[in-house]
Amino acid sequence: MNNQHPLVINFTPTGMVPTKAMNPNVPITVAEIVEQVHEAYEIGITLAHLHARNETDGAPTWKAAVYARIFEGIRQHCPDLVLCASLSGRNFNVFEKRAEVLSLRPDMGSLTLSSLNFHSQASTNSPEMIQQLALKMLEEGVHPEWEIFDLGMLHYGHYLMRKNILKPPYYVNVIVGNVAGMQANLAELGILLAQLPPDAVWALGGIGQQQLAANTLAIATGGGVRIGLEDNLYYDTGRKIQATNTSLLKRIHELAAIFERPIMSPSAFGQLGFYNNYR
Repeated sequence: MNNQHPLVINFTPTGMVPTKAMNPNVPITVAEIVEQVHEAYEIGITLAHLHARNETDGAPTWKAAVYARIFEGIRQHCPDLVLCASLSGRNFNVFEKRAEVLSLRPDMGSLTLSSLNFHSQASTNSPEMIQQLALKMLEEGVHPEWEIFDLGMLHYGHYLMRKNILKPPYYVNVIVGNVAGMQANLAELGILLAQLPPDAVWALGGIGQQQLAANTLAIATGGGVRIGLEDNLYYDTGRKIQATNTSLLKRIHELAAIFERPIMSPSAFGQLGFYNNYR
């Protein structure tokens, strides 16, 4: 990609960790998630990376019944938006639970390509689990959203390509700023980006204080961005101003305008091959 390529904006409103106690603007209920995705769609996004929560206690849930209400509500207002469901194993590392949402045939599903440690929690992704999820996505017409936190994960993605388990088109999220992963460092990023699959669409996300730096690097160098309260609860690096999803997204639009990067529409992204094969 060059810096004139339309900017892919991957909107991540909720995540598994943020709570309203941390930031009251985090959407938890189905209605809140649908409303904030709709608002983001009106501002301009390309796809939405979605997590479901129990409405009783706000805890993450794998249940397809909850995801179904989220998908239905979003598609009423944003019919062409590409929807990606989280298949994270941070809280429930059982294949049947992680894969249940795939029965709804979202356009995409997240696929973390190795185990990793976060600040106070591990995300366990065994080779067997990764391959099971990838094969189930193939069966359901769902496209993997590669989640890459270090170079080893990218190498494993190439291994699964050679095994014909991961197939084009490829969409790769590179996430920096995790305590045990890559940082928003030009040397590290350059090595990784040079080894992406041919014609891969890539986006850069940053955790916490590294979100703005990561997004700016991506916009300046032709990549896409991952943006939202899932990764960062504050608008400023001094952590004094609580962010909203809208404030973070509007800043991306301001940066995109500075770098003359038009926003890729959901339909244009879907037509690259990222809509569910059964749509």
